[in-house]
Amino acid sequence: MNHEALILGVGATPFGRHLDRGAGDLAGQAAHEALRDAGLTPADVGAVFHATVSQKAIDGQHMIPGQVALRPHGFAGVPVVNVENACAGGATALWLAIAHVRAGLSDVALAVGVDKLVCADPAQGLAVFDGAMDIAHREETLAALTALTDPLPPELTVDGDRSVFMEIYASLARAHMQRFGTTEAHLAAVSAKNHAHSVHNPRAHFRRAFTAQEILTARRVAWPLTVPMCSPISDGAAAVVVTRADFTRDESAVAVLSSVLLSGTDRAPDDSGRHIGRRAALAAYEKAGIGPQDVDVAEVHDATAFGEIQQVENLGFCPIGDGGPWSASGAGALGGTVPVNPSGGLESRGHPVSATGLAQVFELVTQLRGRAGERQVPDARIAIAENGGGLYGIEEAVAAVTILGRTR
Repeated sequence: MNHEALILGVGATPFGRHLDRGAGDLAGQAAHEALRDAGLTPADVGAVFHATVSQKAIDGQHMIPGQVALRPHGFAGVPVVNVENACAGGATALWLAIAHVRAGLSDVALAVGVDKLVCADPAQGLAVFDGAMDIAHREETLAALTALTDPLPPELTVDGDRSVFMEIYASLARAHMQRFGTTEAHLAAVSAKNHAHSVHNPRAHFRRAFTAQEILTARRVAWPLTVPMCSPISDGAAAVVVTRADFTRDESAVAVLSSVLLSGTDRAPDDSGRHIGRRAALAAYEKAGIGPQDVDVAEVHDATAFGEIQQVENLGFCPIGDGGPWSASGAGALGGTVPVNPSGGLESRGHPVSATGLAQVFELVTQLRGRAGERQVPDARIAIAENGGGLYGIEEAVAAVTILGRTR
């Protein structure tokens, strides 16, 4: 059986620093908000897919983090599947919930993503990301990425502790700049746009607008990236309720047009057409029966401003290599051709890893319902989310693309 799937409810905590709250508390809040939004209770849920990294890596709660987080909130007796898939954990939980419902195994499935990454010792939070790459070949991988471009001059190198993934993104950004002519100004334009969007998102970690010049002159993380161009370490949770189409007649429900999850492949660095994000996007468009020209609003994985430039290319909003000029033109801003990251994106909404993919869907469902307030994209009918995670070789280890459509 292959039932049509709907998103009936969404929930999310504010992202930020939640030093006084545990992961279970945050997960429970998001789950109950999603169920209230759907008009349901925990008793209606047939299965739960729970994504986390920090409960394991930081809290030491291995093996049964979902059961521990959610049973105190009324989720007992039903299957709880624990999911870990780097920064795409939440999107993977949603992919599983959609597949579960489409297979007819339950009328209702719940996807939950939560992480608490803000620690008294910042190095502990940063260390979580070290496991999102092949640790047995870490130095070889970093050396191969560095070799994609000419060596940095000494005046552009940066000392100090930072996430290894900022170094990775910086290497990929430099390669894109060298090959296509992307500039620091293009990166600053993306970042300024996302921070401007975040001002209108009450759940965002940061809600401050920056000028492009402020972004360019901010503290450097790893050239060409500065602090405002990079996602912060955040705490938070998000949840999505998935149902069969014949389970409800609620007009606020949103249709799942396609849901694709892929892992990477071995490819040449200049073979951009086989990038994992590109392959996932093309597969999602084919399943949905639409193309990039049909998309009204997008949420993409901008762990750095360069990530957005790369993903608007992969999603087909512009040709490969043109993501910088396309973004600088204002095409991805509210009022532009295809508004990208109206939530503020990871750069300002925040990035509690396993919650990120579901937070993207929270934003897109809000947009399709016409309830996004000052960040609303007028008459949005088709929305797309791209969520990547980890690194294997020269690209993400996993990529998820979800396409949603308004039902009314």
